[in-house]
Amino acid sequence: MRNSKGFTLLELVIVIFIISLAAAIILPRLPASNNSDLKSSAVSTATMLRYLGERSVTSNIKYRLHINVSDSTIKVTQVSNTGEESTPDDPFFSKKFISGDTQIADIETPRLGKITEGETIFDFGPAGLTEFLTIHFKTPDGKTFYTVAAFPNTGKVKILEGNQELSL
Repeated sequence: MRNSKGFTLLELVIVIFIISLAAAIILPRLPASNNSDLKSSAVSTATMLRYLGERSVTSNIKYRLHINVSDSTIKVTQVSNTGEESTPDDPFFSKKFISGDTQIADIETPRLGKITEGETIFDFGPAGLTEFLTIHFKTPDGKTFYTVAAFPNTGKVKILEGNQELSL
């Protein structure tokens, strides 16, 4: 009888098989980071739109939402009674709302139609958002989309998977 230390070939093959099987089951279920950045950007923007609407209504402060499709940025400014724009006193609005490589595909409103480049400004007054707004986010490869729709005067914001065309 031999006293051996270590593992047999059969034991190693069984362990490798079990690890491979577990990886084959788990890995396809993990989301790609671009998709998680895309969803995170949509959720973050929707949260900001809801909060911005509520804040403008409850505090009677006017805000402007600057959305730049070309460089995929979103910025909020506070508007004084004289029309001057300044940085809002709420630190929530200084946060970055679009994460990773997520891009803004376009913005759509009934008043302006579809906007695919440049900056567009939307006012939030004592009644909240003044017009219906749809923002389409996409991954850099343009294969996956999320849609954020903000409804005027109600504060309602929807997040939809895919590139959804909505109207009032």
